[in-house]
Formats: sequence, structure tokens, C-alpha cells
Amino acid sequence: MAHDQAADAAGKLVIRNIGLMLSGALEQPILDADAIVAVDGRIVGVGRLKDLDTQGATTVVDANGAALAPGLIDSHVHPVAGDWTPRQSQLNWIDSSMHGGVTTMISAGEVHTPGRARDIVGLKALAISAQRMYANFHPGGVKLHAGAPVIEHGMEESDFAELASAGVRLLGEIGLGGVKDGPTGRRMVEWARKYGIQSTIHTGGPSIPGSGLIDKDVVLECDADVVGHINGGHTALPDDQIRCICEGCKRGLELVHNGNERSALYTLRTAREMNELHRVILGTDGPAGSGVQPLGILRMVSMLSSLGDVPAEIAFCFATGNTARMRNLDCGLIEVGRTADFVLMDKAQHSPANSLLESVRLGDLPGVGMVVIDGRVTAGRSRNTPPATRIPEIVAR
Repeated sequence: MAHDQAADAAGKLVIRNIGLMLSGALEQPILDADAIVAVDGRIVGVGRLKDLDTQGATTVVDANGAALAPGLIDSHVHPVAGDWTPRQSQLNWIDSSMHGGVTTMISAGEVHTPGRARDIVGLKALAISAQRMYANFHPGGVKLHAGAPVIEHGMEESDFAELASAGVRLLGEIGLGGVKDGPTGRRMVEWARKYGIQSTIHTGGPSIPGSGLIDKDVVLECDADVVGHINGGHTALPDDQIRCICEGCKRGLELVHNGNERSALYTLRTAREMNELHRVILGTDGPAGSGVQPLGILRMVSMLSSLGDVPAEIAFCFATGNTARMRNLDCGLIEVGRTADFVLMDKAQHSPANSLLESVRLGDLPGVGMVVIDGRVTAGRSRNTPPATRIPEIVAR
């Protein structure tokens, strides 16, 4: 289903009987609340049902004791056109990710576009076109921030000013194009930052034809806003280089599903030793050679919690509030005024755990029972996750 941005206002949504509310914020990951109210797609009340204004609700959801968390954010995807990817010749991969709880995606470059333009006029045109396309088309309701040009030699400051004035707010992975050296990358990152464009750098070995090794020296000199797939996409740098990057900059440390899991855990341990877990964000780096992963973000949360010895409620922050703050998004946190994007979950049926959080700590995937985007229910029971023990239901509409 495509979400029509021009649709009527969402009205008033009330979700009650929430068994656990995850905030997405590291400083207070669990909220003392059992209900949430949204009006026209934005949160207006969080707390106990008896204390909230629920009059005039146009949609009422009974969570039936399930947990509610901010919608998950995939910080690293490579879209091409609509909900199709030529990388795997697959349709509906974005909608399928929504059934894995993802409500927002960030493009790291439309690099799988067949015949991708590498001249400056062409790459700017491609980025502007992608930005416009996904501003107007939301597969499954998912909000995909796209239009991320891959920088090439010969670009000047005026090119970044032009991109910004056209609405482009992202750079594709530095290193996937012709620019692979620190000095050139640093100069273009500074131009991008000047005009409000956020940058990401490829980290590790080559992933697609035309890309190359980007090691710690290039990463640190470029000083991009996000260290893209620091655990490799797919091939990771040696541990000493990963540690050097973690210690040598204060930028985002992105861990991806399509990377080296051991290196992801090493990065997590290093960030925790530095007391800088707020820098950890999650992506899938799909579609890619290893395919599409509709449950990739949930899998990363489960893996980092169960093998990385992180409380599950903290691991969910990596996929929500951390990314929202790093990427300057208005979603990802349960706060009044934020966008009403939610995922309702519970432990999978027949899990040996006693609760959702315990099941994630044991390495299980949760069952998604409902997804809400912009205050609208976009999916009921997920077609992709294992069935949840408790399922929310719409009781009034």
C-alpha cells in the first residue's frame, strides 16, 4: 500500500492498555505509561489512561498488554525506484520492512540505479529526482528520506548549494564514487555541512564495482557525520582501526545487518567502554548482494542485546531515538510533539521468555502486532515476524 501524503488528517488516535512503553531515549528507556494519544499524526499525550484526554477519538486501539515502541529507523538503505530494487529484482521490499516495524528509512545513495550517472550534472539530477520521488511516495506508509548523491571529483561548492536549495539533505556514501581520498572528501563534507547536507562515509572493503577500501585514515580525515557500516559493508576493517575510529572522532557509529557481526559487537563494546552508546545507530545496508532483510533492524536489536550484553530496552534505542537525534528526525522518540510512529510488539508465541524484553535478551525476534505511521494504522499482525503472543486490535473507528 502506498501512503498518500495528501490524504486527510489522521484524526485522533488513542492507544490504551499498553503493557510496556519504550521511549527510544537512552536516559529513560522505559516510561511509566499505559496509554498514548495522537492528533493529526503527532503525539499530544503520554501517560496513564485516566489522566489523558481521550474524548473525540476517531480511532481507538486496545494494545491488549503488548509493548509499544517508537517506529524503527533503518539508517542505511539503497533505494532505486518506488518499491522495486534491481539489485535483487524484487518488489515491495520497503513495504515488507514496514512489517518488520520499520517506519523510517535513510538513503545512503541510490547507487544501484542501472546506468547511474557519474557526471556532475547527472548525479545532481538523479539525487533531486530521488528526493522528489520519495517525498511523494511512501510504500506501506514508510517515510524514506532519499536523494543522496555520491560525490565525484570536479564538484564545487556551488554544486552543494544547488543541491541544498533543491531540497537535498543527504550525501551518499563517500567512497562509492570517484572520491576516495581524505583531503577531497573532507573539503566536500565541509561544503555539504555548510549547506545543511548530512554526510555518510563508506567504511571497510569494497562492496560494489567502483567502490574501494576506505580505511581509518580516510574516515578520520573526511570527518563525515556518520561512519557508515563501521562493521563493514560487507568487509570490516581490523579491530585496531575500528577502535581508532571510535576514539578518533565523535561521529555516528553505524552498525548494519549486512556487515561483520563480530565487528559490530566489538564496536558496541568499544562504545560502551567509552560511555558513548548514544553514538550507536542501526541500518541494514540493503538491498545489497546479500538480499533484502525485512527483519534486519529487529535482528540487529536482538543480536546486540543477546550477544552484546545490552539490555533490550537500550538496544531498541539504537534503532529509534539514537538515530532520530543523529539524523535530526522528528520521530523515533515517545515525546509530546513528535510524529506518531509506533510499533506494537510482544514476545513470539511459545518463546521460553516471560516478557518481550527477556525474549530479546535470549536472542529471539519479537512478534509485531501492529504498526502505526503518522497516527494511522498501516499494518496489523505482521506477515513477516513470528506471531506475537498478544495482539493489539482496533476497537473503535
